[in-house]
Amino acid sequence: MARIDYYFSTLSPFAYLAGDRLEQIAARHGAEIVYKPVDILALFARTGGTPPAERHPSRQAYRLQELRRQAKKRDMPIVLQPAHFPTNAAPSSYAVIAAQQDGSGDTGALVRAILTACWADERDIAEDAVVRDCLERAGFDPALADRGLLAGAETYGRNLEAAVEAGVFGSPFYVVGEERFWGQDRLEDLDLHLGGQL
Repeated sequence: MARIDYYFSTLSPFAYLAGDRLEQIAARHGAEIVYKPVDILALFARTGGTPPAERHPSRQAYRLQELRRQAKKRDMPIVLQPAHFPTNAAPSSYAVIAAQQDGSGDTGALVRAILTACWADERDIAEDAVVRDCLERAGFDPALADRGLLAGAETYGRNLEAAVEAGVFGSPFYVVGEERFWGQDRLEDLDLHLGGQL
């Protein structure tokens, strides 16, 4: 069985725009997805990236255009400058880590609920109530938000190290063995690779 290491930030608009395509691709090829939320600002610092707010105005403007176009292409609602961005991604990331370890619900649905909360519903994903609601919507016990915080923090840190070691530098990023795919617009290439065509 192929394994997809999925590195992403729960604050990433491009991870939001991936929708459920990763899960569909994995199901089609019988692949396992390992969800690995990372601290995107720490990843940028380690790999030469620049946080969006510190980028040149032309890059910031292009990013907003690209988000608008990609959202329209996918027929997905998006708020280009949501009220709670940036915010602390750690609580939602810890919830994803705890949920994946728990396994009683749908981790992919949880990730999508968190991303949708930020980029379509303008909710603050750092708030406990929002994280608990996302957990419940994905079939998990909302109390997972309160359990395993230390383990979540440790795994979050390990995910960052694993990302750097794997050559990851952005979000979303998909790694299958030595093959790396950066961005939701490379999901077609991931699909072709898993099918032995690329």
